[in-house]
Amino acid sequence: MEAQPRFRFAPSPTGELHLGNFATATLSWLQARKMKGSFILRMEDNDTQRSKQEYADQIMRDMDWLGLHWDEGPFYQSQRTELYESALQKLESAGLTYPCFCSRKDLQALASAPHGISSEGPDYPGFCRDLSPEEQEANRYEKDPSIRFRLPHKSYSYNDLILGEQLFPPAFGGDFVVKRADGMWAYQLACTVDDIEMGITHVLRGADLVDSTPRQLALMDVLGHTPPKYAHSPLWMGEDGHRLSKRNGAKSINQLRMEGRSKEEILGAIAYKSGLTKSKKSISLRDLLEQFTLEKISMRQV
Repeated sequence: MEAQPRFRFAPSPTGELHLGNFATATLSWLQARKMKGSFILRMEDNDTQRSKQEYADQIMRDMDWLGLHWDEGPFYQSQRTELYESALQKLESAGLTYPCFCSRKDLQALASAPHGISSEGPDYPGFCRDLSPEEQEANRYEKDPSIRFRLPHKSYSYNDLILGEQLFPPAFGGDFVVKRADGMWAYQLACTVDDIEMGITHVLRGADLVDSTPRQLALMDVLGHTPPKYAHSPLWMGEDGHRLSKRNGAKSINQLRMEGRSKEEILGAIAYKSGLTKSKKSISLRDLLEQFTLEKISMRQV
């Protein structure tokens, strides 16, 4: 018997969320409800310097206003550090981590492909992978290291529920950071551990995180857990052709609401740009749920 489907929406409370962010939340909520599953809210507030409770509160107010009610949570990553420490100890005991003394600035300067892997910066060339214990100790006098995961030399694949079959070659992107030099837990480890601990069966998120999937599959594998099913929805683009953000004029849901936009108008825009409807006509969440299927989601950037 299959477990009840469990979806999650995991925003970072570092500011108010825009329409593109809530499009992802809406699609995930719709699929969870379509499958009669649970919808979990998780605040990825690992970046304690930028994350603020006021932003988390606004995200929840916006979700509540749109009708995207959650079944469990909110859970805060800042309160779950013991889980990440336990997972890191398992990786260290298995010889799957090592200290890295390279800075992001160093790697950006040396990268032959400036943009590298989209969600993590340039591919890591492995400078610190095989340092001797003596070399590691000498470097520690100069700076605190980050901790990198020693990526197994194997390919990873999965069937994306929107994009189809995805295959990533061995060592895709290189070894990646699981704990930063400043002590902050890296996204890949925290996200993976949370998905494991929360029993997440389905992850529907933006296409900017496709490249994170093989890394999370690798962590799931070595930690001994079955990965969830993944679906990546198209990115929302600004008028300047870049990913939608505050920098290119994206308005938050709260701003749109204050301007007098109804939630039906906003849901209509989300539905149209996601390929679920043929016009921007206002629509209720109930009506959208009735006609929703994952197959309707557009695979192009919008």
